[in-house]
Amino acid sequence: MLTVLKRSVAQGPEELTSPHVQADQRKNGIDLVQSFVSANSGTVYINLGDVGAMAYTHSGQPLLTPRSFGVVDDIFCIFEGILDNVAVLRQRYGLNKSANEVAIIIEAYRTLRDRGPYRADEVVRDLSGKFAFVLYDSTSQALFTATDADGSVPFFWGTAADDYLVLSDEPNVLKEGCGKSFAPFPRGCYFSTSGGLQSFEHPLNKLMPLPRVDSDGQMCGANFKVDVRAKKQTSMPRVGSEANWANQF
Repeated sequence: MLTVLKRSVAQGPEELTSPHVQADQRKNGIDLVQSFVSANSGTVYINLGDVGAMAYTHSGQPLLTPRSFGVVDDIFCIFEGILDNVAVLRQRYGLNKSANEVAIIIEAYRTLRDRGPYRADEVVRDLSGKFAFVLYDSTSQALFTATDADGSVPFFWGTAADDYLVLSDEPNVLKEGCGKSFAPFPRGCYFSTSGGLQSFEHPLNKLMPLPRVDSDGQMCGANFKVDVRAKKQTSMPRVGSEANWANQF
């Protein structure tokens, strides 16, 4: 699977871009998607207008972590993996028995966006299983993406030559499009347009970048890990009609 989004929608951390790579060694975001579509038969391409694109294929997908796609009310989601607590989540979000993982992710996001009773870290932490997903809400031009706490599904992110954020489960796609400006997506974390990168396992802790050097001694996109010594500043949450849960993700 592959998603590219322009900087105004999804601005990744500055440390994700290698300081030693030139722009001409990378591809533009949309060019990377077109290359992906050409190289993979049976690819489904989703045009997101002037903000980016999504693409996925069932070809070569892992048997235990299949890919699925869904769209509801202009919310697009690619999900890879499997959830162990589907029945519990269906009941929580008021979905019928035919709802699959991608339908659950979309409904969970809509609950967050529409000021539901859960925080973003709670929603992702309650997903039990092996997963990585990318969700784009075209109405609010918002990205929401996450991977499980064990990093069971390979998932990577990087920056293209035109500063598009690139997300994919295939490292070779990132190498082709982002050069050295990519890294594994931090396990146990989620990233959103409004909140940036956060840990759902340790929501009160900050994340710190760790320099990453390749075999040639050149700096690559940084890894990120929870800083157990650094706590976020928190305030008393507002409730009722004044609460804006959307700001939490």
